[in-house]
Amino acid sequence: MTKLTNLTVKGQVTIPKDVRDALGLVANEPVEIAMLGPDAAVIRKPKFDREAEIERLVAEMRVTSSKFAHLREGRPTDDIMHDIRGDDPFPP
Repeated sequence: MTKLTNLTVKGQVTIPKDVRDALGLVANEPVEIAMLGPDAAVIRKPKFDREAEIERLVAEMRVTSSKFAHLREGRPTDDIMHDIRGDDPFPP
């Protein structure tokens, strides 16, 4: 299947609907562009490993959670704000 479309001044290309449907492309999801040579490229739906992505996100959440663990200690807000600011907002 060969389709013809135009390149906009911003470098954007509209992928025809029947091609998007055939590839299973969805708006706001990434597409992969692979160069085949100096004058050819292929647009395809990237292979997506959902389990690996979930594991990556969980690991990222654990890092963030541990970074802010001190905020879950049940301490008074003034103490936490003092730790964050590093100064005394109410000097004697």
